Amino acid sequence: MSAVTLTDIVKRFGSFTALHQTSLEIPEGNFVTLLGPSGCGKTTTLRMIAGLLDPTEGEIKIKGKRMNDVPIHKRNLGLVFQNYALFPHKTVAENIAFGLKYRGVSKADAEEKVKTALDLVQLPHVGDRYPKALSGGQQQRIALARAIVIEPDVLLLDEPLSALDANLREDMRVELKRIQHRIGVTTVFVTHDQSEALALSDHVVVMSNGRVEQIGAPEEVYNTPASEFVASFLGTSNILPAQCLDLDGTEVSLDVPDLGRLSIPKSRAPKLDRKGPVKFVVRAEKVTLSTDGSASQDGITTKGTIEAVDYQGQAARYFVRVGAHQMQVINMIDQHPFAEGDTVSVHLRGRDCTALPGNQE
Repeated sequence: MSAVTLTDIVKRFGSFTALHQTSLEIPEGNFVTLLGPSGCGKTTTLRMIAGLLDPTEGEIKIKGKRMNDVPIHKRNLGLVFQNYALFPHKTVAENIAFGLKYRGVSKADAEEKVKTALDLVQLPHVGDRYPKALSGGQQQRIALARAIVIEPDVLLLDEPLSALDANLREDMRVELKRIQHRIGVTTVFVTHDQSEALALSDHVVVMSNGRVEQIGAPEEVYNTPASEFVASFLGTSNILPAQCLDLDGTEVSLDVPDLGRLSIPKSRAPKLDRKGPVKFVVRAEKVTLSTDGSASQDGITTKGTIEAVDYQGQAARYFVRVGAHQMQVINMIDQHPFAEGDTVSVHLRGRDCTALPGNQE
């Protein structure tokens, strides 16, 4: 059963269409991330699920029940926002119990539920404190505890980690995944951070300009992007013009100017259906640099020149000139990265590449 179903949803603000006709099913118990840049429509979609915005067209169902005209307080949803939205004059326990108060839960039962929620977010001893006495990460955990204590049908998270520093974000990401797995609540998470989306999600919904570009498991949207936007937004990709020379049910033969000819699995180019111009895509970390000039046995090898180096500690990002193209390559390094001006061998394998129809915008 789908926990949330959107059918032909459209949202307009005056003459501006924030969300074009969109249909989406979110399976029960899944962690689904709406991912995309600012203005892509992800938060608008979340706010319509929550009941904070009304759709201009289409239907929203939660657990099979139509929700278009149901107010937010009757949808049994847990919400966590970027700014935590905790009451500063209430204790942590009172903040968490706030939603229970309006659901007719007895004081004794509420105290037990609050205790369970605090244990779940691993803050069992802060119930009598006030929010200002807690760190940002602790406040975010309390906001999460308040959202899940009501046992919501769906948990909605709108950029909940964006106000935290980098290290704390990573810690909270692990905690969020642990909690969601433990309680099994259907979760819709909004972020522009691709690493969060890939790490947390069962399914990722990639959005751009009010439209859904691709829906799939993290591995699918990363390794087999459905559009040039997905390829460029997720990770670092090299997108080069190429020609499809031949294709059948198992392989696609490509000619990539300045790189050479190679074959890729047809499963990595599911949208290709004819010969002709295509867009060749290879992730930066799937290209290997070496000083060994021997030819690749399962791909292609060509020469390149390092034009710039972005040292990142354990890895380095190289800007490599290969003929008319500047390619980006991310490789792990043992001691010292290649230096600007070095001549290197550039290796890539067909099974690590994909191709898109050449007529995509």
